[in-house]
Amino acid sequence: MSTKTYVIDKAHSEAVFQVRHLITKVRGRFSDFEGTIAFDEAQPTASSVRVSIKTASIDTNEPDRDKHLRSDDFFGAETHPEITFESTRVSAGRSATTFDVTGRLTMHGVTREITLPVSYLGAATDPWGKSRVGFEAELSVNRKDYGLLWNAALETGGFLVGDDVKINLSIQAVAQ
Repeated sequence: MSTKTYVIDKAHSEAVFQVRHLITKVRGRFSDFEGTIAFDEAQPTASSVRVSIKTASIDTNEPDRDKHLRSDDFFGAETHPEITFESTRVSAGRSATTFDVTGRLTMHGVTREITLPVSYLGAATDPWGKSRVGFEAELSVNRKDYGLLWNAALETGGFLVGDDVKINLSIQAVAQ
C-alpha cells in the first residue's frame, strides 16, 4: 500500500482541552480547524501530518471568558490567528497501532518541538464509498511555554488558571 492523502473531516473530529480554573477544571474546544494526513498504513513511519486551528474559534461555553481567551492576555487571536502543527517524523510506538508523531507546534508566535502519542483507530469505507481513517492523541502542554502568561493571584495562595493544559484530539479523515 502506498501513501494516501486524507483531509480532516471537521464534522467527525474534535480538538478539546481542559485547564484548571480555581479549584475545578474548565473544558473547551476549537470549532474551526483543518488539516491533511499523508498516511501509509503499511509503513506508518513514512507518514506526515499538518494541522491548523483558528484561535478565534475557541469555545468554553461562556462568551465573556471566550472573549478574554481571544484577547492579547491569552491567544491574541487578531495577531496570532492560528495554532499550527507540522510533523517532522513519525516513529513506532508501544504497539502496532500507536505512533509517536514529532513536529513543530506553533502557538502565540512561539514554536516548540513536541511529540504526540497517537493511536491509530483503523480504516473504514463510508456509505458513499470514501475511505476514512481515525486517530486519537492526548497530551499536556504548559501554556507559559507558548507565551500565554496571564494569571491572577488568589488571596488564599496560588493562581486562578493552571499552567498545564490537557489536549485531546479525535480525528477522522477522508481520502482525497
